[in-house]
Amino acid sequence: VQLQASGGGSVQAGGSLRLSCADSGRPLRGPAMGWFRQAPGKEREFVAAIDWNGGESHYAASVTGRFTISRDNANNTVYLQMNTLKLEDTAVYYCAAYLGPGNIRIMEDEWRINYWGKGTQVTVSS
Repeated sequence: VQLQASGGGSVQAGGSLRLSCADSGRPLRGPAMGWFRQAPGKEREFVAAIDWNGGESHYAASVTGRFTISRDNANNTVYLQMNTLKLEDTAVYYCAAYLGPGNIRIMEDEWRINYWGKGTQVTVSS
């Protein structure tokens, strides 16, 4: 599994961005996938997760209703659509893969993550 996140950039508050995470190695069909973020001076935090076939998703309370995670297994890609962006969404965003058992909520614990992608910067300005 070789994860590569892209799609970050600078946007004004209220705007939208879509992040992508592609697996250039083994196809993403198997693992649950998720997104985390780390703001300056803060710990990395869970953002969203999706199960292997896209049937179930889970979000952090801070992004519920604004962000949508989805996946396209045919193209080995996971997406994070971010709408109504706020200043506090500014962070480096990381995609993650989880290969173990259990509900996708388990991905909130970053120590359970099996693979990390390199981050992509999202900057929201006023």
